[in-house]
Amino acid sequence: MQTTKPAFWVPGDWNAYFGFGTNILVNLLVLTGLLRFVLQMPDDIVFGRILPAVGFMMCLSTLYYAWLAYKLAKETGRTDVCALPSGISVPHMFVVVFVIMLPISLTTGDPIKGWEAGLTWVFVQSFVLMIGGFIAPYIRKITPRAALLGTLAGVSIAFISMRPALEMFMTPVIGFVCFAIILLSWFGGVRYFKGIPAGLVAIAVGTLIAWGSTAMGLNYGGLTLDKLTQSLTSFGFSVPIPAVGHVFSGFEFIGIILVTAIPFGIYDLVEAMDNVESAAVAGDSFPTTRVLTADGVISLIGCCMGNPFINAVYIGHPGWKSMGGRIGYSAVTGITMLVLCWLGIIAVFSSAIPLVAISPILLYIGMLIGSQAFQETPKSHAPAVVVALIPHLAAWGKLQIDTVLGAAGTNAAAVGLDKLAQNGVLYEGLSVLGGGAILGGLMLGAITVFIIDRNFIKAGYFSIAASLMTFFGFMHGEAIGIGESPTVAAAYMAVACVLFACAKFSVVDYKVPEPMEHGSVI
Repeated sequence: MQTTKPAFWVPGDWNAYFGFGTNILVNLLVLTGLLRFVLQMPDDIVFGRILPAVGFMMCLSTLYYAWLAYKLAKETGRTDVCALPSGISVPHMFVVVFVIMLPISLTTGDPIKGWEAGLTWVFVQSFVLMIGGFIAPYIRKITPRAALLGTLAGVSIAFISMRPALEMFMTPVIGFVCFAIILLSWFGGVRYFKGIPAGLVAIAVGTLIAWGSTAMGLNYGGLTLDKLTQSLTSFGFSVPIPAVGHVFSGFEFIGIILVTAIPFGIYDLVEAMDNVESAAVAGDSFPTTRVLTADGVISLIGCCMGNPFINAVYIGHPGWKSMGGRIGYSAVTGITMLVLCWLGIIAVFSSAIPLVAISPILLYIGMLIGSQAFQETPKSHAPAVVVALIPHLAAWGKLQIDTVLGAAGTNAAAVGLDKLAQNGVLYEGLSVLGGGAILGGLMLGAITVFIIDRNFIKAGYFSIAASLMTFFGFMHGEAIGIGESPTVAAAYMAVACVLFACAKFSVVDYKVPEPMEHGSVI
């Protein structure tokens, strides 16, 4: 066992700090935009109450996971332990804004009511996480790695990679150039002048191009001096103030809140479990129960201080580790975000740095996690990884359709599902397959793995579990309830019967084909 203390900071932490820090910064900039321009939240609430609480929560989270990494490094004597990344849950950021806070703000005509409902939403989710933390290790133990990493890859491809990729090619002069800078360093091994981190180089180059284009009247990055000057008025010093009264005021909307808070709490549970598995594959095994309960406790503290966004362990641990990140990058990122949020600097950053210069970093993380699902599982399980991806693609497709129709002032029901189907848009299929995508991908991936391994009994048990979760709305549905998707639930049960029959009566003599040589055809 190591007798000396693990190093808090190593040179590789600079790369991870700028990479992870810019990732968090992007989320903060988006979050601020949602609060100010979608919810029309007053600036004194955004910069005086919510952002200080967000910064406090992220600082607690990153310091805790840095401590866990320090503890693991000390116990094992290793010098390559990397802390788990954490921060605001990005999918939930959009869900709580558009599904909870915005409808209630519009209904009541009061954005403060929407804020209070968001706080209550996080309050409920926090307890789901804390209770689920004691169950998750057993789920992780019985679930195949291909299913865990496959559904995680689906999230990374559909909801982490797609948006930054689209943003990059909407402004390719900035986005694609910054992407090349990052790929050359993080995949190609290129070292920049005096070891300057690639993330910082990419942001600096992107910012220079953006402001240069503004000076020439092209305005590629959407930056203007007027916006930058106006943002300086947000400077000040604000610390989080307890908001327990606001949390309990939001309970008047508990009926609306429970419909999404419980299933998305389960989503967080499975996602965090997947991310712990991803870190274990990269060589760092953290205790699942501690991770999940910490997310719940830290989120609870955050919401009681005024933050309506839940904390989560992030996708991307292998990426930050491959950059050389160890312990310090996590803690220093949290402290940095605390300073930015408490001093009101976020508005200045959003007016000085083009988002498209930061997008390639998110795409890099998505690429890394997506590829890990195939690289760290047996080759024969590759079909299961693909199956686990598909529900997330369906969920992403449905979201795009809903957004477009909503912008046009209509919805799928008004247009007509038959009419959409006649034009090749199988909206109903997207809705059913994409409902509860992370659980759907997990279960479909697990069933496929056990079929590939000829373990039909285990596949049957997972099919029964999928049937029950579908029946109660956790998968393939829009809400928790009884008999939410009875047809799909019956289909899973029928599959279970087939699997048990195969286990008892079939004679398996079929050999799994070896991977085809390059250039061969089916």
